[in-house]
Amino acid sequence: MGDLIIRPMTADDVEGAERVSDEGFFELDTRVRRVSGPEPARRTAAHRATWIERTRHLVRTDPGGCWVAEDASGVVGIATSLRRETLWCLATYAVLPGHQGRGIGRPLLAAALDHGRACLRGMLSSSVDARAVRLYHRAGFELHPQMRLSGTVDRSAVPVVDKVRDGSAGDVDLMDSLDRLARGAGHGPDHELMLRTWRLLVSDTSTGRGYAYLDERGPALLAASDRRTASRLLWAALAEVPGPVGVAHVTGANQWALDVGFAAGLELHQDGYLGLRGMRPPAPYVHSGALL
Repeated sequence: MGDLIIRPMTADDVEGAERVSDEGFFELDTRVRRVSGPEPARRTAAHRATWIERTRHLVRTDPGGCWVAEDASGVVGIATSLRRETLWCLATYAVLPGHQGRGIGRPLLAAALDHGRACLRGMLSSSVDARAVRLYHRAGFELHPQMRLSGTVDRSAVPVVDKVRDGSAGDVDLMDSLDRLARGAGHGPDHELMLRTWRLLVSDTSTGRGYAYLDERGPALLAASDRRTASRLLWAALAEVPGPVGVAHVTGANQWALDVGFAAGLELHQDGYLGLRGMRPPAPYVHSGALL
């Protein structure tokens, strides 16, 4: 490994870590460009700011789960992870192009995994990168294909959606209870970050409960007690987006999301893998790529 050092990430490392992540994922998108997918593109300034804010949040809440690999040239690899109750999640994992294939990724991932050594469950959202997927499988993660719905919503197909309201910090207990039903652990302190970053919709009735965080393209995270409530929230989310929408991280356990997506006129594409350890694919649930 030469002069490579694996050390904890600090707040001062975050902007450099973002550059490593952007370079790594841009190179991957270029290398495995999908015919049906969008053209590879650099992050926008808004996306970069969101990434930096999220990573600084994780450095504060989970200093033992955030790591960098550094050599004489600077930071060449990163891994951030979080531990919520009995669940460990990998948030980001990337190695700088030109340094891949040199044995950097394995010790970096091992450092992040050690943060979850006492956890009963594990989650990660993987790209299609063959090297990363192999590492995750060797670490004991079952790989479940993910799908992505995208396109422009057929507005004539959108039903009248009721029993959905704007949410607030007063809904955190409700949301954490739904998170525990779906994935075995609440999001806890991550709700503070998500409430600052995204709009929150909530449905809380005598027959079902659920919530959805919305970014500029649609649901960034959705959890519900039942499929009917989940479908109602997804329709509400799609109705709020004026332009092209994207519903990422849909697994085969969430066929209700495909029902809504196809009814709305969206197209379906394959989109990486959900890696799980000690648990089944959460449902009804559309996970966040980083906060899962």
